[in-house]
Amino acid sequence: MNENIPRQPIPAPLGYVEPHADLLNQPPDGQLLYKVMTVENLLISIAGSYLHFNRVDRYKDDLNDGQQPPKDQQISAEVRFEKAPNFSAADYYDQSRARTYACCFSLENSDYIWNNYANDSKKGKVCIVFNFSKLRTTLNLTLQPGSAALEYGGNRCHQIFSINYGIIEYVEWDRHKANTEYLANPIHYTYLKDKNKFAEEKELRISLTAPGIGQFALNDGSAMSFPDSLHMDFDFRVANADGTIQQILCAPNCDVGFLYAELDKLHIVPSEDSDLPP
Repeated sequence: MNENIPRQPIPAPLGYVEPHADLLNQPPDGQLLYKVMTVENLLISIAGSYLHFNRVDRYKDDLNDGQQPPKDQQISAEVRFEKAPNFSAADYYDQSRARTYACCFSLENSDYIWNNYANDSKKGKVCIVFNFSKLRTTLNLTLQPGSAALEYGGNRCHQIFSINYGIIEYVEWDRHKANTEYLANPIHYTYLKDKNKFAEEKELRISLTAPGIGQFALNDGSAMSFPDSLHMDFDFRVANADGTIQQILCAPNCDVGFLYAELDKLHIVPSEDSDLPP
C-alpha cells in the first residue's frame, strides 16, 4: 500500500432512532414528565423552537455524569484495540462521553425538583408537564434517518446523533461494576448515577449520542468539534396545541402576569389545568 496516496474520507454514519431501547428502562404508557425551567429559558426556547441538550461531561452538579464508575475504569484502562494498541477501552468510553448530550426530566412533580433546579431567575420558575409518549413520537419523527440534518458552523451535515430514552439507574457508585464477561455498551453509563447523591431526581433522560470511534470532518477537511450544548428542533406551539405539553405549573415566586403576557405574544395559550394568572 502506498502511504503517499491520501486516504479517501469515509461518510459519517447516520444516527438511529432508539437503537438501544432494549438496553434501557422504559416508562409505562401514560407517563408524564416534569421539567423545571426559569421563565426566561422557557421563553427563549419557545421563541427559538428548540429543546436544550447539555453535553454530559459538562454538567457541574454531577462531574461523573456519563462517566464509568471507578471499578469499570480500572478494567477498561487495561483493554486495548488490536488495530490501535495506543487506544484503550477507557479512551473509547471517554470519547463517547464527550459526544453524548442529554435533556433531563423527572418522573415526579416533587419538592426536590422545585427546590434544586432553575434557581437563577429574576422572573421565577415554571414546570412544563409533558406527555412522554407524544414527546417521544414527535422527536423520533424529527430525527428519522434520511430526513434529518445537522447544522454545524453554517454547514448542513449528516445527522450523526442517535436518540434514546430511558429512566436513570441509581447505583452505589464506588461499588458498581458493569464490565463483567463483556465490556458494557457506552449507553449504559449515560443512564447511570450515584444513588446516594441523585436518587431523588427520579430522572427520565433523552440522549443524543455520536459514535465514540474515529473523528468527524467537514468536506474541507476541518475537524468537527462537539460543543457544550446542542439545540434540537421542537415546536412548543404545536406541542401545546396537540397535548404533548399538558400543563405549565408556576412556582410561588413566578411572575405569572409577565409569563402569560409573553406566552400570548408567542401565540401559546396554556391549558386550563395550568396555573393561570389571577
